[in-house]
Order: sequence, then C-alpha cells, then structure tokens
Amino acid sequence: MLPDNAQTVLEGWIKAAGPVVNKVYGQSGADWKDVRADYVKQLDTLFPAVEGVTYAEADLGGSGAMLVTPEEAIDGRVMLYIHGGGYVHGGVDAYRGLTGRYAYALKAKVYAVDYRQAPEFPFPTPIDDVFQAYRSLLEQGVNPRSLIISGDSAGGAMVVTLMRKARNAGLALPAAAVAISPWADLTHSGASAKTRDGLDPLCSVAFLNQLARSFLAGELPTHPDASPVFADVHGLSPTLIQVGENEVMLSDAIRLASHMSESRVRTTLEVWPEMFHVWHLFAGILPEADQALRNAIRFLEDALAPTNID
Repeated sequence: MLPDNAQTVLEGWIKAAGPVVNKVYGQSGADWKDVRADYVKQLDTLFPAVEGVTYAEADLGGSGAMLVTPEEAIDGRVMLYIHGGGYVHGGVDAYRGLTGRYAYALKAKVYAVDYRQAPEFPFPTPIDDVFQAYRSLLEQGVNPRSLIISGDSAGGAMVVTLMRKARNAGLALPAAAVAISPWADLTHSGASAKTRDGLDPLCSVAFLNQLARSFLAGELPTHPDASPVFADVHGLSPTLIQVGENEVMLSDAIRLASHMSESRVRTTLEVWPEMFHVWHLFAGILPEADQALRNAIRFLEDALAPTNID
C-alpha cells in the first residue's frame, strides 16, 4: 500500500488523465492541443520543478525542447530525455521534476525533446523527431561518450529505437541508456497483459490498444521501430531497464531485456515489486521512486566515469 501522500498524487494523476482517456476513446470533442495542454499543466503541478536547476526553451533538429541546466554542471555532459504518453499525449513540462532531478544529480544538461504526436502526426513522426534531436546534439559537437539517454513508457521504447536508428545511420551511440517502464511490445502479447490488467492503476490493455491504433495509423504493431522486442538490437549501448511488477507491460519489458541480453548488449533489468507505471515521477514523494532513480543515476554515472571519456 502506498503512503497517503503518494496515493493522493496517484489519484490526482488518474484524474488528470480522464480527459485524455475520453479523447482517445472518441468520447470528447475537445481539441487534442487543449487536452494535452491541460494534462501537462496538471502533471506539472503534481510533479513540480525542483530547486538547483533552471529551465529554458531550446531547439533540437527542428523540434522544440526543454533545456534543464543544473547550477553545477560537468562540462560537456548531456542527457537526452524522451517523455512518455503513448505517442499521443504528454509533454516536456510534465517532466520538470524528473528531468530536474536527473540534471542535478548527474551534473548534466538535460534536453527533453518535445516531439510531435499522434493522431495528427502518427508513426513514424515521433520517432523521427527524436532521432533528429539526437543527431542535432552530435552535430552541435556533443561528445557521444559524454552523452546519455533516458525515457519512459513510449519514450522508454524510443530509447532503444533511437540507438538502433543511430547504429543503422552510422552515428556514434550514447555512453549508456535507461528505459523506464518501456512500452516495448504494441501487440501486448506478454502474460502480464492479462495477469496485471486491472492491477496496474494507470494503464489498461484496452487503453493501450487504443493508443497503439492512434499511433500506428495502419502500420503493424510488430514493426521493429514500434515494438523493439521484434527489432535487431545488436551493438547497442549498455542499457538499464526498470519496470514495476504491477505493470501490464511487465512481461514485455522482461522480454526486451532478455532479447537485448541474448543480442550481446550489456543489459541490466530491475523489476520493482508492487510498483506501477513510471513511478519514478514520484521522486521526493515515494521512497521506491527515489531509490529507482538513484539506481538509474549510478548506472549512468558508471558509464560516464572519467576513465571512459577521452
């Protein structure tokens, strides 16, 4: 059972998502832009900005981005963060708390890319925007050995897809990656899609299927760019995958970790008992969120150790 303050915030998140759910199911005539803006505003209140960092607007490869800069930064150290939301909703301002904590702890500038979303911009536009943002960082002279990436949910899947696209394009890969609650299989074929459906407080399989249809716009859910469990993942950077044991995505995250491990990618998997989708947002509220985020930071710090950087 969650502490009372965390339960209150969780209930607030579920309430904030209500209009999004109605819109996804076609039960609302509101404009998607307004639905997203209201949702992001409410999450920004639930998971507010932290002290010790500043927030500014930036441009990455033609996409808007939020630049998070800590008071004390290690020169050249950069993170690219990819927010979640099923490729349909969510936005960077909803992640000021999480990206601020990353920036402060890692002493790194964090760029959170504000990619275009479905249904107005379906597959593969969100993925292409994120890839162009990554390419832009390299073109600006960011040393890939000082560059790390992280993302949650759909953004967690794009962490893997981004590295694949960079590999295929002959670009340098980041030093390491963290995928939080990755939406790794849009077919939802894992056992947890049944055993955790109804237990996961934030994601039902029916809702995820609706999101997938909006995003894919006729493309197959087995497309490797949409579902990295079906992709060639050889040669990717060391990756930490963190998933909550209560998530409907649990089995698919485990499958992704196994697939990457069998493809000779150095992979670490953490399954957190009783945790829900992207519980990391509750850092500062929930002890398990603080600890999971500390583990992610340690993993990334190890990849960024001075001995590993020219």
